[in-house]
Amino acid sequence: MTTGLMRWNPETDLLRGRMDRLFNEMLGDIWGGRASAEGVAMRTWAPPVDIRETEDALVLTAELPGMSKEEVEITLENNVLTLAGERKFEKEVKGETWHRVERSYGSFSRSFTLPATVRIERVEASFTDGVLAIKLPKVEESKPRKIAIR
Repeated sequence: MTTGLMRWNPETDLLRGRMDRLFNEMLGDIWGGRASAEGVAMRTWAPPVDIRETEDALVLTAELPGMSKEEVEITLENNVLTLAGERKFEKEVKGETWHRVERSYGSFSRSFTLPATVRIERVEASFTDGVLAIKLPKVEESKPRKIAIR
């Protein structure tokens, strides 16, 4: 009778780890990753985005660590706001050995359909310390207003 619990075996676990890495490398292109010339996995990544609403505007905030504003492109077409850019991998330096690379690199593109309540001609963007903030002002008609009772 077996209990379903397996004992840890360092030899089989090391082999399992090697097989997992080999399997992931072979199928990396299918799952969105690819091997770079540096031998580091390049994964598709998308910067995390927060969207909040204030009384006057929608505010989109995106984290773009290690990037400059020149490396980011913002386009607005047919009420679709698109953020695009590329975070490049740091080149290897002779005499250095990479032991782990967990940060993702490569091109990204994020698109957001804007509501009709946004004043497209008044959209503003700022970039500070790797954080992109886009202010999407609302049209006057969409702002809540109080109505006096007579």
